[in-house]
Amino acid sequence: MQRRLPPLNALKAFEAAARHLSFTRAADELFVTQAAVSHQIKALEDFLSLKLFIRRNRTLLLTEEGQAYFLELKDIFKNLQDATERLLARGSKGAITVATPPSFASQWLVPRISQFSQLFPDIDVRLKAIDFDEGFLTDDIDVAIYYGRGRWNGIQADKLHTEFLTPLCSPSLFQGTKPLKTLSDLKHHVLLHDSSRAMWKMWLQHFGVHGVNVNQGPVFSHSMMVMQAAALGQGIALGNSVLAKPELDAGRLIMPFEEKLESRDAYYLVYHEGHGDMGKIAAFREWVMKLVKEEQAFV
Repeated sequence: MQRRLPPLNALKAFEAAARHLSFTRAADELFVTQAAVSHQIKALEDFLSLKLFIRRNRTLLLTEEGQAYFLELKDIFKNLQDATERLLARGSKGAITVATPPSFASQWLVPRISQFSQLFPDIDVRLKAIDFDEGFLTDDIDVAIYYGRGRWNGIQADKLHTEFLTPLCSPSLFQGTKPLKTLSDLKHHVLLHDSSRAMWKMWLQHFGVHGVNVNQGPVFSHSMMVMQAAALGQGIALGNSVLAKPELDAGRLIMPFEEKLESRDAYYLVYHEGHGDMGKIAAFREWVMKLVKEEQAFV
């Protein structure tokens, strides 16, 4: 005997209205009119021969039967959404959108992304620059690179490199007329700051360096701008060991001192909860983590 099921549009309208306890907000979510939601709810109530909502003092409430039905449907719709996302992500073909800060993209990811494309030619990589970390992922982003402590609600985060902060400068500055042999010699030079002056202050305090004015020197909004200024001999940057590696390898920057401070922050690969083992996301995640592990072994 064929089972008769309620119309899907009516179920969607009921689930949204029950979740919001508002026909208006349900209509906004479903991109239909309030009258259309009301019509769908009426059709569902007629189908079930049950009253699902009651209005009381301009407030929309669920009946006892409506509450029980909503709790069942809520899980069904969630399972349906998850199953659909898993199906769409299962294959290795398609596009993957990666959001990343500009500095990390230019200094680390872009020089290596061709390796991923060679391994997975059917995955079209789309890089999207983000200027700050909002701590959540929009639906149009598959994975992202965030900088911080790794604590963001609702998303999974895999720590990439362990990073160290150390002064960096141009070889020409190191060989210049102003001394740069001990940490106290930093007082003779312009300090270059990444986003704020807090990092230089913390670093100097950690190593017990006194007499250096951290309130002087320009502040840059991106790490790559700080390193460019340092490479041009404009001052001394407190560099991130990961982002500075291309400039160090090329000899455009040097480390005048051996002192390094492990950063409390790091770059993290982040993605929606439960999506880490899905198709293209799993492929990108495994490639990044393997590459990071190999590089970290030589630090």
